[in-house]
Amino acid sequence: MNINLPDRSAMSSKLSLKKRIFRMSLPVLRLLGSIFFDKRYLNGRYFDESLIGWKWVIRSILWQKILGVNRHVPWPASPFILVSSPPNIEFDNDDLSNFQTVGNYFQTYRGIIHIGKGTCIGPNVGIITVNHDPLDLGRYLEDRNVFLGERCWIGMNSMILPGVRLGDCTIVGAGSVVTNSFHSGHVMIAGNPARIIKTLEVPFAECCVDQEEHPPNAYGNSGAKQN
Repeated sequence: MNINLPDRSAMSSKLSLKKRIFRMSLPVLRLLGSIFFDKRYLNGRYFDESLIGWKWVIRSILWQKILGVNRHVPWPASPFILVSSPPNIEFDNDDLSNFQTVGNYFQTYRGIIHIGKGTCIGPNVGIITVNHDPLDLGRYLEDRNVFLGERCWIGMNSMILPGVRLGDCTIVGAGSVVTNSFHSGHVMIAGNPARIIKTLEVPFAECCVDQEEHPPNAYGNSGAKQN
């Protein structure tokens, strides 16, 4: 039986052609992106050596600038998330993928949400800095900042409540409600309210998959298999 193996030279030529096209189109993409978005956000791993970020830009021109969904957000963002006050969110440009998913709610009216470098946020996650007064639902309590350390993982359908601080390399299990802080990090927490279920003896190097190896799907989520 004959097995046709891929032609490595042809694959190499195709990859080289893609790189040349990317380099040629980059100035045009940067000009187009800077017309609609704050150029401070148009750099990093999704823009400098990849077309992924520019695909987000093109999609977001339609949804954000023409149709008006998340128009106030100065960076490319999914039309299926809600960001209340963008200036109050701190994050690294290499983690812009956290804003390309589905169902997330970043509630920052006056409080600050800090997202540490390398932290990954799954779909349908809510991060809020202020809550209603349980004795008077028409009033809001005082804003309390939320701090997520570096290389954390916030599992799908989780809720991070006001005032929470998570240390580096904290894993939040899917569906958890985090009401208290876990300053030390290097732990796995889960439940409602979330509690420590495992200590991570050896810090994991990266919680995010390589976006070049597993490019995002139409919503910006990684195509890598999730456990």
